[in-house]
Order: sequence, then C-alpha cells, then structure tokens
Amino acid sequence: MGVNTYTLETTTPVAPTRLFKALVLDSDNLVPKLMPQVVKNIEIVEGDGGAGSIKKMNFVEGSPIKYLKHKIHVVDDKNLVTKYSMIEGDVLGDKLESIFYDIKFEASGNGGCVCKSITEYHTKGDYVLKEEDHNEGKNQGIELFKTVEVYLLANVRT
Repeated sequence: MGVNTYTLETTTPVAPTRLFKALVLDSDNLVPKLMPQVVKNIEIVEGDGGAGSIKKMNFVEGSPIKYLKHKIHVVDDKNLVTKYSMIEGDVLGDKLESIFYDIKFEASGNGGCVCKSITEYHTKGDYVLKEEDHNEGKNQGIELFKTVEVYLLANVRT
C-alpha cells in the first residue's frame, strides 16, 4: 500500500465560521439543494453525524458515480477543522483503499477565509496514483466549494 499526499489552499471572501457551518455542519441539506443535478441526497447511515459517524452521498440517476461513503473522524467547530475519509464507493474502485481528507478553515486579513486541505490517497498493492486522477477529484471539490461560496455570498443571512 502506498500513500500519495496533496495539499491545496483556497481563498474566499466568506468568513471561516460561516463557510465551515455550510460545508461541514449543514452539508447534508445544503449540497443536495445547491447541486440537485449531481447529488440526490446525503444520509447518515451510522452515528449522529459527528465523529465516528458514516455518511452516504447518493448521486442522481445516470451519474458515473452511484454513491460514496465517508467516515467522519473529527468535527471541531471551535478550531474549524474536519477530518474524514472516503471508505466506500465507485471512486475507490480496485486501486484505492481509502481517501483521507483534513480540512481547516482559517481567517484571512480581509474578513474572509483560507481553506487549507490535505488529501491522502491510500492505494492498494503497488498501484501508483496518476496526477489526472487526483485533479479530477480536486476539480469536483473546487466546484462544490465555489457553488457554496456563491450561495453564501448571495444569501448573507444564511
């Protein structure tokens, strides 16, 4: 088994507590609402939604991905940190054991936020992750981030 690690920093004018709330605490309701053409629903299949829980993201009919399951390791609303791993789903296929995510939301000087993420791909056997495979997942994550950002900027009271 190998581990490939990637880091990414994304900036936004949205305050870190507000972005954390939307992307982490309210994502089960907000993501299917903002991306109904992609995500059918997100359900808690084990636990209460906090650390130790397992969530299942179901995609719309006809999508190349049917579902993903994430295990939540940390939800720290004081330090604005979340850690979770993808433990099941079409994305893993027969090449990946899991994908681990460590995300921190930090205040920036302009009242906005810097979102720092570390992604670790845990591969099976001697498989070597290709850069384009990581970029595909990264681009989908950025699309979700930007969709939520636009929503929050347009809906100041949310």
